[in-house]
Amino acid sequence: MKIKQFVLIIFSFFLYSVYSQTDKKHERDQSNFNSDTIKNRLERLNAKTPIDLYFTPSVEKTIKRYLNTRVEFYKKNIEKINYYLPLFEEELQNQKIPIEIKYLPIIESRLDPSAVSKVGATGLWQFMFYTAIENGLTMNSYVDERMDPFKSTTAAALYLNKLYKIHNDWNLVLASYNAGPRTISRAKKKSGGFTNYWNIRPFLPSETANYIPSFIATMYILEYANEHGINILENKKKILNTKKITIKDKIAFEHISSFFDYSKDSINSLNPSYIHSIVPGNNQNELRLPIELVESFIMQEEEFYAFAKSEFEKREKPLPDLYSIDSKLVYKVRYGEFLGKIARKFGVKVSDIKRWNNLKSDNIRENQKLIIFAKKIPKS
Repeated sequence: MKIKQFVLIIFSFFLYSVYSQTDKKHERDQSNFNSDTIKNRLERLNAKTPIDLYFTPSVEKTIKRYLNTRVEFYKKNIEKINYYLPLFEEELQNQKIPIEIKYLPIIESRLDPSAVSKVGATGLWQFMFYTAIENGLTMNSYVDERMDPFKSTTAAALYLNKLYKIHNDWNLVLASYNAGPRTISRAKKKSGGFTNYWNIRPFLPSETANYIPSFIATMYILEYANEHGINILENKKKILNTKKITIKDKIAFEHISSFFDYSKDSINSLNPSYIHSIVPGNNQNELRLPIELVESFIMQEEEFYAFAKSEFEKREKPLPDLYSIDSKLVYKVRYGEFLGKIARKFGVKVSDIKRWNNLKSDNIRENQKLIIFAKKIPKS
């Protein structure tokens, strides 16, 4: 009888402990939705950043909505967050940009370096083709540097600084990043000359009007990650365990995988900018690999290049020729021409012309200007 009483007491204590912890968690979760709590936390964040973080009805509404819908996403993608945020922080700090802008790619691409939007914006920072070129990124038949986490972050910092010189306000910089400088200028005029984001917000497209509240909500939740049960590491070292090497001759990721017995998917994840999983070589391209693999690569470099060459020789289909920004031209469409005819004229693919010009269909019109990276120049 005493044993049964003892077991009953232990079990009761266990239930009390479980329910007590559950109640405390519930109370903590509910406090995260308290308007005063959100306002006070936001004010503390506002005090340490040059970005204006106002507590407005739209901001409060977005934060509460994200608390319901986004926290689980952040938890599931914590490895990506811990991997990419240090990269963003370092570059933004070097370029004297508020480091809180490190949260922007979470909104833009959900931290997917291979993300492509419906209109062709690509990479972590969702660069459009022309904006990418203007900010120093390379796109050719092998490489799309918009997908390179390091180079695209450098380009994004450069572009953000350009936008700040135009607007002199970080909220307007973010809005301009979303909608373009012209859209922001038009909104300023429609507002009667206001230069504050919140004053011109009613005159912005709905997507851009909601963009800043989305950014603030994302920043808010992740800056108070512990309070929301998200384990962001204080000291994120994972990214430091990789190193870049210069590639002398053309190689494929599958060659590295086979020769060094290393996962091709892992190589792809570290080097998403190589469209065909092929590095052209010629001492102009770099590959990022884990440090231990770099050491093996250097020790067996000559043998590996010989292996890669022999593997390429076994292929039946020729690899695409490399064409670069240097061969760029602007072509005006003539009467009766269609994409297939133009593609044959310059020795390129229809899919490439569509990608270079963000075309959603094969329809083109007379006198339309197209960007072409020609492999051959027609005689007439």
